[in-house]
Amino acid sequence: MLRTLMTIVALVAGGLAALPAHAVDWQDNSLTYTTGNRFTEPANRSPVRKDILEFVHVSGYSHGMNLASVKMLRSDDIDPAKDSHHGATEFYIVYRHLLSLGKVFDQSLAVGPIRDVALTAGFDWNSKDNRFAPRKRLLVLGPTLRFKIAPPGFLDVSLLMAKEWNHCGLPPCKAPGNEENIGFDAYPMLHAAWRVPFAIGGVPVRFEGFLAHAFRTGEDYTGRPVGEEFLMRTALMADVGAAVGSTPNRFFMGVGYEMWRNKFGNQDMPGVDTNTPTLHARWHF
Repeated sequence: MLRTLMTIVALVAGGLAALPAHAVDWQDNSLTYTTGNRFTEPANRSPVRKDILEFVHVSGYSHGMNLASVKMLRSDDIDPAKDSHHGATEFYIVYRHLLSLGKVFDQSLAVGPIRDVALTAGFDWNSKDNRFAPRKRLLVLGPTLRFKIAPPGFLDVSLLMAKEWNHCGLPPCKAPGNEENIGFDAYPMLHAAWRVPFAIGGVPVRFEGFLAHAFRTGEDYTGRPVGEEFLMRTALMADVGAAVGSTPNRFFMGVGYEMWRNKFGNQDMPGVDTNTPTLHARWHF
């Protein structure tokens, strides 16, 4: 599974590296390991342990920035792979492009606490080898307000329109009148991402994370109403390298928290609400 993740990372990194060299003004690459033992899955009454490995690429150019994330999530046997007693494996890819409207029109759009306005576009893609066998395909587009926070901090708030297609491999989804493959109703989504740097006892620390509130409507594969979905992931990350007198901004460790409501739009069933602490280790290269 790790080899598969590395192959996907290589393809993504190779594609980004294929951009003209002069187009990229700055870039950052990181690899993060996350673990927690109280994750949840819809219709599963028991908490799930997950080990998560994520590669993130962020780069900026004269008119905006790119963000790409490739994540491998490995569950314990409480969330098994199909026809297996071993844990399921999920791959989740995210790409976002932020186009600075201030740079496009060569005019400052700063007003009050807002430093710029951007247009955000991107996609999500996932695949998981459990019985449900999801194949999420999500497109997003909308404006982003970028707030004034001293680098390396940031606060971006977006109002996006989202359209999702997905797959259900469970037998009820294949029954007459139901849908195995579905295009969910388009919906608005409020999204915020942040990083706030500060120091504790002289050690550089970052409070970072994101939240997404999806105002989902319509019906799912079997005609059940889809609920509004809320997801928040936060982490408090300490610069370990700087703390021990080594290279700063290279290795971080910290603790975090994930809160998820109506996971994947499911409601009124076990496993759709998550509250789990998490541990993180990140290497920038």
